[in-house]
Amino acid sequence: MKKLLLICSVVLITVSLNAQGLKGVFKEVTKKDSSKQSGLEKIISKPGAASALSTEDIVSGLKEALSVGALNASQKLSSPDGFFKDAVLKILMPEEAKKVETRLRSMGMGKQVDNAILSMNRAAEDASKEIVPIFVAAIKGMTIQDAAGILKGGDHAATNYLKGKTTTSLTETFRPIIENSLKKVDATKHWNTVFTTYNQFSTEKVNTDLVAYVTERALSGVFHQVALEEQKIRKDPLARTSDILKKVFGQ
Repeated sequence: MKKLLLICSVVLITVSLNAQGLKGVFKEVTKKDSSKQSGLEKIISKPGAASALSTEDIVSGLKEALSVGALNASQKLSSPDGFFKDAVLKILMPEEAKKVETRLRSMGMGKQVDNAILSMNRAAEDASKEIVPIFVAAIKGMTIQDAAGILKGGDHAATNYLKGKTTTSLTETFRPIIENSLKKVDATKHWNTVFTTYNQFSTEKVNTDLVAYVTERALSGVFHQVALEEQKIRKDPLARTSDILKKVFGQ
């Protein structure tokens, strides 16, 4: 009888311990599941912080920052002299045409050269009105993984994201716009005047693809300006013009 009682006691204790163990495991799994914290949130969660930003906050904040940066860049660059009077962005003669420019100026054709340069910048300014829809499409497609990459990236990570997502489509879209813009502001005429005249006096003929050159320089200017806008939002509280920007970038 005693032996039977001893066996029953051992069985009950074993069952109780196993039940407690399973309960502990279940509690731990439930705890992990109920945290609802994605990998993106864990990246920015700080020990001791009152609360972490949600995934929705982070993605919304990054999308807002890119949208604001794209809009500001477009407004700045598409305004009169947005390229032409910016020492960094101003489109000058391509490197292979520098000798042509010098030669023509020495021949008293400085005005024609200046007209060609001005018209290239006007074309870039005109085309910059079209960047927002292309950027918006890329921004809408941002995934949680994209956002995580931007968070872990450097100060220009958001701009680099846009560059990676939009360069091909921007080039395809910009080229015909640039071509039409060059015609609209008589850039093609000025360019042809400059190089037709030069080729009459030189054995080294110049045949530069004006549209490709201005397109490349215009896109370079666009991403440069977007990077500046990104820096403002990251560094300057006054540039955070919405509640979500203040919430995400004020951390």
